[in-house]
Amino acid sequence: MGTEKGTTYLLSSFFFSIILTIVCQRTVKAQSLPPAKYDGFLYTNHRVDSDTIMIEAFFDPVCPDSRDAWPPLKQAIHHYGSRVSLIVHLLPLPYHDYAFSTSRALHIVNLLNPSATFRLLESFFEYQGWFYNAQTSNKSRDAVVDEIIKLAAETVGNSYYSAIESGFNDRKTDLKTRISFKYSASRGVFGTPTFYINGFAVPDSGSAIDYKQWRSFIDPLLLVQSRKRDNLPHLSL
Repeated sequence: MGTEKGTTYLLSSFFFSIILTIVCQRTVKAQSLPPAKYDGFLYTNHRVDSDTIMIEAFFDPVCPDSRDAWPPLKQAIHHYGSRVSLIVHLLPLPYHDYAFSTSRALHIVNLLNPSATFRLLESFFEYQGWFYNAQTSNKSRDAVVDEIIKLAAETVGNSYYSAIESGFNDRKTDLKTRISFKYSASRGVFGTPTFYINGFAVPDSGSAIDYKQWRSFIDPLLLVQSRKRDNLPHLSL
């Protein structure tokens, strides 16, 4: 009996090793190369250096909390100017109807006219009720996507209508939207809005942060930077 058990164990281990090898090989083959550029939409186009405070925001275009979080964040970014940069990542939540389609529209517009990306994001926030769950329950997917295309064209310019419509038939824009979702998941983000400052998560994920709270996060960081600069030795020529 001991020999039989040993033989059974060896055979089981052998077959398990073969299965594991096949799975690993398939996993490696399924993995694609990293995207050509860092995920997200850069809100500010000023120069970024080692002293720039980097804020990353994870938004869903049809998330009410993302909508409410945007105005105070935008106010803070404008207040600090070049001292702070903002990147917005899209996380289309599966329980928000048409979150993926609106996110895809943002990727399409960003490819066509990057300067219009945030105008469209604000349009989605303003007319969020058009695409939010119960409002679309009696409409076909094609009808809702057509409304998304129309709103995008009205926001960025009606001359873009055909290009935006074509973008929804382009596999590349679908992949870009999926990459954004996967990137958010890789950072451990599962709800919106979620914020990171210099790579560290901001407390109270999933709720809006008001302007005063943003100041309470950022002002101390700028104060530390200022003190470090003041303590640097001054070189005389």
